[in-house]
Amino acid sequence: MKEADTLRVSFYQPDIPQNLGTTIRLSACFGVSMDIIEPCGFPLTARALRRSVMDYGGLADVQRVDSVDSYFDDAKKHHERVILFTTKGATPLNEFFFEKNDRLLFGRESAGVPDDVHERADGRVVIPLVAGARSINVATAAAIGVFEALRQTGQLTPPQTD
Repeated sequence: MKEADTLRVSFYQPDIPQNLGTTIRLSACFGVSMDIIEPCGFPLTARALRRSVMDYGGLADVQRVDSVDSYFDDAKKHHERVILFTTKGATPLNEFFFEKNDRLLFGRESAGVPDDVHERADGRVVIPLVAGARSINVATAAAIGVFEALRQTGQLTPPQTD
């Protein structure tokens, strides 16, 4: 179970195992819990993720969620906002204000999220891109979003020195 007042990163029915693996590694490195809303577009096995997760799997707090309804019900139960990152976002990332216990939701690489999921989100954020650019890789978007949310909420961990 998650700690109170901590950020979460969530993927809705991911299509590409490498992007999911990269984001699991991201969540481990930043100490952010992760939700995977199923079904995935690939078999969700350790073998499918091994190369991109590498040796960070043990550091990651990953929850598999059987449906988007369960995901939203759990967020409501814990009084957490679901913030959808979308190319159809209403608020540019640099103008959005995050809270410590927000859930950052990212859609499928191939199709984003359906309209009903879009409408259920408590906030919608778009990462500003140059004119003519349609979107960026979902794992890259997750890294940008997680870092900004952690920065705003004072949850960045100081660098470790060796």
